[in-house]
Amino acid sequence: MSLIKRIGRAAPVQNALGMLAERYLRLVRRTNHFVVEPTEPNAWLDGLSPFIAGMWHGQHTMISFMRRPHDRIATIISRSADGNVNTITLTRMGVSVIRASGARGRAVRDIRAKGGAEGLRAMLRALKDGQTVAFSADVPKVSRRCDEGILTLARFSGRPIVPVAVVTSRHLRFNSWDRACFGLPFGRGAMVFGEPIMVPREIEPDAFEVIRLRVQDEMNRVHDRAYSLVGRPDRIGNPP
Repeated sequence: MSLIKRIGRAAPVQNALGMLAERYLRLVRRTNHFVVEPTEPNAWLDGLSPFIAGMWHGQHTMISFMRRPHDRIATIISRSADGNVNTITLTRMGVSVIRASGARGRAVRDIRAKGGAEGLRAMLRALKDGQTVAFSADVPKVSRRCDEGILTLARFSGRPIVPVAVVTSRHLRFNSWDRACFGLPFGRGAMVFGEPIMVPREIEPDAFEVIRLRVQDEMNRVHDRAYSLVGRPDRIGNPP
């Protein structure tokens, strides 16, 4: 491991980076004028809660903006050292962080498979406890293609998936697999909530795939709608 990586993974350095990131995100939230769609969503969201907030991975830095003062929101971050700063930042933003692997690729097959079971159980507990769970829905390393894990969580929790997009007009776009977008202050913002989607407990593989595509299409729709609301259409195409 290089010296820079060793320094970057030192606890005092990561704590300082997490604190700086939290302060920066609060600046972005405060200095962007956000519109919300649907308008006046509080009663609607309260009726759905707790729900599974489905987001594309590259938007995870601003998902905490959807949290209202009375909301309890949890999310999952891997136990890798690279996830420590994100954990510190989101915790300071009022989001409860679960450190585990996600339920990736687990559908009608064996959900007890090593890797995803721990994270799935933790998210199920969070939902049962009344916490909304924010979940990055992409297939690992494949942007904008919905993975089966988010549907598995909905299937076994009985809670709806609500696609969510949070974007700003001024941002930096990274050339990474997740097309990560880093919001900048002093612009316009949009938070768009999509149609809630339920996944039946008992479901055949063909029907499961139909719902997976429906979730994927709705997540792309809210993503595109959010960018249109800030006057900056996202020109990165979605996968077939």
